Amino acid sequence: MNKFKYKKFVEYFWITIGCALMALSLNFFLEPNTIAPGGVTGFAIVIYRAVGIPIDLTNLVINIPLFIVGIIVLGGVFGLKTAYATLLLSAFIRIFIIIFGHGFIVTTDLLLASIYGGLLMGVGLGIIFLYGGTTGGTDLAGAILNKFFPSISIAKLMMMLDLVIVTTAGIVGKNVETALYSVIALYILVKIADFIVEGLGYAKAFYIISNSPGEIGNTIMQEIGRGVTVLEGRGMYTGTQRDVLLCVVNRTQVAKLKEIVYSIDNRAFIMITTIHEVLGEGFKEIK
Repeated sequence: MNKFKYKKFVEYFWITIGCALMALSLNFFLEPNTIAPGGVTGFAIVIYRAVGIPIDLTNLVINIPLFIVGIIVLGGVFGLKTAYATLLLSAFIRIFIIIFGHGFIVTTDLLLASIYGGLLMGVGLGIIFLYGGTTGGTDLAGAILNKFFPSISIAKLMMMLDLVIVTTAGIVGKNVETALYSVIALYILVKIADFIVEGLGYAKAFYIISNSPGEIGNTIMQEIGRGVTVLEGRGMYTGTQRDVLLCVVNRTQVAKLKEIVYSIDNRAFIMITTIHEVLGEGFKEIK
């Protein structure tokens, strides 16, 4: 198996795992408790509770036309992986129904169902996003609507759609608590999905303005072993030209860098920002 084929195999393998985890979340935690954390799958739960149409069927009926419209409007940027994930998610939902039947409930506690359902859903979605796929849903719908309403961002359109779904879940469940727990599940799955995609490898970027930039920069390179970039800056009030040092370090080196700067110039001005991903020498390899 050549490198390209192996890479594709790994990608589709993990997308398959992600779809399985999402189906587990839906079948065992969310759907039995009418918790609908946004998205087409959340809407499918609402439809199932309202009129009894299976969630795997609703997922396909909505996502397939949505995918076709996405190709027409957006130019087919979502590709084969989205189609694969969309179909496979419905397949896994149906497989688990066949194996375990309807009504298999792990817990009737709405809080536990929201937490663990959101956790499993978030891990599944995060894995799918990490390997370049999506399951269609409100992210695709938001991108399509943005073409017709460019003044509203995709994120805001997605939020509006998810809010409608969450609110509807409360109406169908005839309990405002259902909608509130759906919001909890939605929050958890978004945070977990972001965590899976971004990982633990975030770093800190330091911008340092000092009267001793040369000494600080050389000490950082010698003691920490990180590169330092010199940016040209000018104070608006004084008009004075200043060198601004830019240095990116990992979390374990933050305290040491602060110590270096203040040991040389305790009046230095430092700005620290969090960077979710750094690619290149000394950090993650560019793939």
